[in-house]
Amino acid sequence: MKQLLVLLVAFFTVQFSAHAQSDVDDIVQALKAADVTALTEHFDEFLDLKLLDKDEVKNMGKNQAGLALKAFFSEQGIKGFDKVSDREIGSTMYMTGKLRNSGKGYNITLMLKVKNNKHQIITIRIS
Repeated sequence: MKQLLVLLVAFFTVQFSAHAQSDVDDIVQALKAADVTALTEHFDEFLDLKLLDKDEVKNMGKNQAGLALKAFFSEQGIKGFDKVSDREIGSTMYMTGKLRNSGKGYNITLMLKVKNNKHQIITIRIS
């Protein structure tokens, strides 16, 4: 009985980790493809958004944030993404990387929170 319990706990831990990791992989793939529509599927209902030299907007609605990010990607000619690092602390994950365009590119930091067993983006900062 004890072995069965250990196996069940291990199975569910692996399943949760695999599902959570697939969410993060989907986010990375959306950024690599410069696909803001796919990225917005991982937005929380409200998020904080900071774009280049503009003021940070707190608690921006998911749709408005998607439109602002789509305009930024279009204006700056974003073509891809290279992930630099990620770090998870409890139910919060930080991911950093470089948005690629034909020029120097831009640094991006995302903060994700696990909600309903999914990683959801709660903060995006681009500099």
